[in-house]
Amino acid sequence: MTVSSEDELAALKRIGRIVADALETMGRAIEPGMTTCELDGIGRSVLEAAGARSAPEAVYGFPGATCISVNEEVAHGIPGERRIAAGDLVNIDVSAERDGYFSDTGASFPVPPVTRATERLCKDGRRALWTGLRQVGTGKPIAGIGRAVGAFAAKNGYTLVRNLASHGVGRALHEEPTEIATWPDASERRIMTEGLVLTVEPFLSLGADFAENRDDDPWTLYSRPRARTVQYEHTVVATRNGPLILTMAGP
Repeated sequence: MTVSSEDELAALKRIGRIVADALETMGRAIEPGMTTCELDGIGRSVLEAAGARSAPEAVYGFPGATCISVNEEVAHGIPGERRIAAGDLVNIDVSAERDGYFSDTGASFPVPPVTRATERLCKDGRRALWTGLRQVGTGKPIAGIGRAVGAFAAKNGYTLVRNLASHGVGRALHEEPTEIATWPDASERRIMTEGLVLTVEPFLSLGADFAENRDDDPWTLYSRPRARTVQYEHTVVATRNGPLILTMAGP
């Protein structure tokens, strides 16, 4: 969507803060031995207390309030009886709707103790996100996001999962502009307009460049080849002053 009024912006800020608070609360709650279903319940409680509803559950019938992906799982992991263990890498993706407005955020959380490579991957995953965010602004090319993230990944020895893209959001969970690459895409010609609402969510990996389903699970996506992968995501508004980040937790 494109923001056209202060009321719309206020509503987007409200749901952005809600999903950010849910993500932050879930991240703090991660402990070895808890199930991903228990962690999902914490996120659901935050959303419901704020008058929001899970977007993947409401829009797509996803079997959980949030997506929780562990280790070899890259995205859309189903909360269940899997127990989180020390050394795991847990990705949480929270998207929700309130009053007809949607927002989407995510982050990867290492469960100590983890390897130095995993620590570095998480640190650089956040750096990759901000590298992409700095390319957001009125009149800027959408392709600039993927070019910048791609250069960062190549310089630092990482790969990017190239079939999980950013997207427009706001009045729907996924809307125009669709398929915003967070890797270099020579065919991308679109330009960001004032007030455009979109996500930026690169998937930085220690070797994977594709995400695939398994035959027994239509939801969960796994890295190909198998390699630890992180995702960090914000929902933003393109403005003349750069990105206005909607999904920042706080008081």
